[in-house]
Amino acid sequence: MKILLIGSGAREHALAHSLAADPATTSLVVAPGNPGTGRIARNVAVDALSPDAVADLAREVAADLVVIGPEAPLVAGVADAVRAAGIAVFGPNGDAATLEGSKAFAKEVMAAAAVPTAMAHVCQTMDEVTDALDAFGPPYVVKDDGLAAGKGVVVTEDRTAALDHARACVSRSRRSSVVIEEFLDGPEISLFCLSDGQTVVPLAPAQDFKRLGDGDTGPNTGGMGAYSPLPWAPEGLVDEVVERVALPTVRELARRGTPFVGLLYCGLALTSRGLRVVEFNARFGDPETQVVLARLESSLATALHAAATGSLDQLPDLRWSADAAVTVVLAAHGYPGQVRNGDRIDGAEAAEALDGVHVLHAGTATNAEGALVAAGGRVLSVVGVGADIADARNAAYAGVEKIQLDGAQFRTDIAANI
Repeated sequence: MKILLIGSGAREHALAHSLAADPATTSLVVAPGNPGTGRIARNVAVDALSPDAVADLAREVAADLVVIGPEAPLVAGVADAVRAAGIAVFGPNGDAATLEGSKAFAKEVMAAAAVPTAMAHVCQTMDEVTDALDAFGPPYVVKDDGLAAGKGVVVTEDRTAALDHARACVSRSRRSSVVIEEFLDGPEISLFCLSDGQTVVPLAPAQDFKRLGDGDTGPNTGGMGAYSPLPWAPEGLVDEVVERVALPTVRELARRGTPFVGLLYCGLALTSRGLRVVEFNARFGDPETQVVLARLESSLATALHAAATGSLDQLPDLRWSADAAVTVVLAAHGYPGQVRNGDRIDGAEAAEALDGVHVLHAGTATNAEGALVAAGGRVLSVVGVGADIADARNAAYAGVEKIQLDGAQFRTDIAANI
């Protein structure tokens, strides 16, 4: 099938990496793509936030399937325009994508569907924020209600920091709000579920590392690394998430007339009181996608097309490699604050020459001399695959050692001691 993939980050490069190697894919266009996707597919410039522009491009390339990677185009209604053009699309419509676009809406849906999650207050004034912080106590969990590229959450013992983040969230406009939640103890996991609006098919679980520094120190980021599988996960966890979280959520959205077609990302905490939802996203997560897809042996194109066309119930069981995968993110100087772009990147090809290693581009570009340079916060994801977590981790870090980027930041403890 002819596939149009929308996006330009490491998540999209991971998707392109799997789709390009898939016998079911006859052609692959990535829009706008990045220098990494340009090596395995045809990059085409497009305004990814313009529903009409994406729909026009889908017609132009005669796409059989459009896959929308990032969250912002989904919330902007890009999937709606593509569906209106009569083209199959993997990604929820704008209304269903509000599950990620508004944490308050997600809480409302979870309450209606009896999905276990953290207690929360949705606040629109600082007086409400103060009352909510007093009610829950530290550690304080403060979440921007809207999209924030994975960096809208502050978890802190510092009440002043919690208040400052909340104030920034509610002050953006008169309608802005912030969500104050109880703190959830226990390890977090990510489980991606394909949905065609009725049927749910889970992928392999993963765990990511959100803090910038080793030992989970420093500010929250979009994610600094991940690994899969989770050898410590309780038996039956995936089935429990499907039955208690994913299916009830999909059914509730269908009941409301906004069927969820695409990828339901379930961010979960295994607390002392049982399973709880930390957050929902309406698309593949980054960097978990990099390790989950590295282990997928089934046809990704076929699975995404089945979800887009309402036929997941006919999809054969997905096959997973017994190998493990670990990814380590290299971020630019200054990330997650103001980053320095334009620094030259060397050694990516040397890293990919190593056994069990591939490098995925996130924030990269080529300069006037044709050299690869940093062009974003998270710059590269180095993925290692091995017989177990330790082998995969060693491969990933061997790849990292081959890459030179002035001021690069990366954690040295991704998947350590698993």
